[in-house]
Amino acid sequence: MTIKKFQGKTQEEAIDKAKAEFGEQTVIMSIKEIKPRGLFQIFKKSTFEVTAAVEEKESAVDSTVALKNMQKSHETINVTADEPIQIPLASKKDIAQVEAEQSAIEFIRKNASLLKNEDMGNAERIEEKLENLQSILEKQLSAEKKETAKEHEIVKTDTKKNESLAFIKVLYETLIDNEVNEKYVNQIMDELEKVNWNGSSVDYILSNVYQKMILKFGESHGIEVNGKKPKVVFFIGPTGVGKTTTIAKIASKLKVEQEKKVAFLTADTYRIAAAEQLRTYANILDTSLNVIYSAEELNSAIEKLQNYDVVMVDTTGFSHKSTNQKDETKNLVQSVDEQYDTDVYLVLSATTKYKDLIEICDVYKEISDYKLIFTKLDETTTYGNILNIKLYSGAEVAYIASGQSVPDDIEVLNSQKIVKRLLGGQ
Repeated sequence: MTIKKFQGKTQEEAIDKAKAEFGEQTVIMSIKEIKPRGLFQIFKKSTFEVTAAVEEKESAVDSTVALKNMQKSHETINVTADEPIQIPLASKKDIAQVEAEQSAIEFIRKNASLLKNEDMGNAERIEEKLENLQSILEKQLSAEKKETAKEHEIVKTDTKKNESLAFIKVLYETLIDNEVNEKYVNQIMDELEKVNWNGSSVDYILSNVYQKMILKFGESHGIEVNGKKPKVVFFIGPTGVGKTTTIAKIASKLKVEQEKKVAFLTADTYRIAAAEQLRTYANILDTSLNVIYSAEELNSAIEKLQNYDVVMVDTTGFSHKSTNQKDETKNLVQSVDEQYDTDVYLVLSATTKYKDLIEICDVYKEISDYKLIFTKLDETTTYGNILNIKLYSGAEVAYIASGQSVPDDIEVLNSQKIVKRLLGGQ
């Protein structure tokens, strides 16, 4: 008997190679799948190795002699393979082969009694070895099925993991494109690693990030009148961010939607048209406007407005690098009598660079604690600075404004809308 191994990309190709060399009398002894190894194994396919045998041709062999020779050859069989036997999941062709082998085994068992009495010992040993071989094949087939199922599960898990990693990368890049500072993006990603995202669905990961970002914004509130009247509200911030227009928008909403009585004070005597602009809004709203020129005039002006619910104070806009104007605004804010409930709102433009916003926040923090209002959202496509400054300052983002229309283009911050925009939604 001649035994040889053949390899092919498929089982059929390897078997065809064996038959091409040995002929149609080829006996397939085993089929082994060779799995790829190495870093890039996922991109490679398995190959197959077939162990084949063929009987050497003999002339005019007596059938009784042949049976005895076969019996003797079985006595020399070593049932310990020189390498692990691997049986791949059977195809239709393999099933037919296995059935044929089982039929052959059964035939030898049934005809073992036909052997001569002196050969009965050998027949029993043959049958015992055949039983051992069948047991080995059955166990190997069972183990192969379990291993294949395990490998499929690993591939499935790896696929989910790769999809999750790819999606997290997309989230990261989307936040960076929306100008969320890399420091805060990394914080969000670090928090994501603490949850069991590995193998989780894309929806689960997105939902988790979405909820965490909403929590980072926290709750937002507009101006609330709950204590003693009037409530004094200061609006501070750099020049040109839209403080006066913002005051008019909020005042309109308070009067129309909440039926509050609102009065205006302006301390902005540097900008020529500032008082006149606010006076125009005061006339439209049919409310009071007073100009104050120093911190000392503030309390007496407020005292005259005791029957109003809210007094809004427009301050001088100044560069965060101007120390003198900063001190004047600080004196004004801190001079209000303690009997009045006060709020301070720092008005910022969403179009300002992050580095400049940080400096502005630091300078105005020296004046007072504040809440934030972002304007000019209609002039930018990225909202990352809203989250950046919220996290940097720790201050509440109360309002956002996105146009010049009074009072429509302002609203209390809706964190869900902002987070959706930051994550690439609309």
